[in-house]
Amino acid sequence: MIELDSEQQAARDWFESLRTRICAEFESIEREAGSDASFDYIAWDRTDPSGEHGGGGVRGVMKGRVFEKVGVNVSTVGGSLEGDFAKTIHGAAEDPGFCATGISLVAHMANPHVPAVHMNTRFLTTTKRWFGGGADLNPPIPYEDDTRDFHARLKAACDAHDPEHYPRFKQWADDYFYIPHRKVHRGVGGIFYDHLEGDFDANFAFTRDVGDAFLDIFPEIVRRRMGMAWTVEDKARQLEWRGRYAEFNLVYDRGTLFGLKTGGNIDAILMSLPPEATWG
Repeated sequence: MIELDSEQQAARDWFESLRTRICAEFESIEREAGSDASFDYIAWDRTDPSGEHGGGGVRGVMKGRVFEKVGVNVSTVGGSLEGDFAKTIHGAAEDPGFCATGISLVAHMANPHVPAVHMNTRFLTTTKRWFGGGADLNPPIPYEDDTRDFHARLKAACDAHDPEHYPRFKQWADDYFYIPHRKVHRGVGGIFYDHLEGDFDANFAFTRDVGDAFLDIFPEIVRRRMGMAWTVEDKARQLEWRGRYAEFNLVYDRGTLFGLKTGGNIDAILMSLPPEATWG
């Protein structure tokens, strides 16, 4: 076990409790669809490049009737960042020591009318301390009311803390979740924030509200769409869109790079990849 201070422990406890609530809600949706699918949990340990124990996490994966593949992972890792990579991490150029705790979720849905989704929140400590994360909706077949309701719920969470949060973090998501070589956005956006530092209590409260907002709105959208009929053409559109999703995560996603560079669990890092995809 790596040693955590009170702030790191509080963040870790929250991320793990959010994982438990999300997984329970997703399993409830499967029951409503007549499925007995449930999450399989696999614990993993990390060894720091120094040879010391560097924390670990739990990978949770469910494959069901509604959720074709959903991963909800929690991890708490620490140690030293290596070489030039340390210079790319906020506050690590001066000292490569770090601790990172967080939750990461990606859901790929069986029905093409149900949007895929990504959510993660995290607390990182180097010589700086900050929260980051967000959530974004990724529908193969977009619906205006789904997009509107998803953004409205995230906006409400942001507005409760700072009226500047939503426009800033929405634009950050639009800029970040973009595939330059395709010249398209990955989905219909959401919010993305990073390096939120200074007042731990305020930033932690905001991060908790982002997690609660996600848990409030995404299951509602799933239930809205999961019973819709779909065609072969709809499925083909979904599989092509998933190819775009995979391209972004493998080429541009900073979280994927961070996991690989810090010796994280490969299966947990790549759980974001869809179970099936096509390229034209």
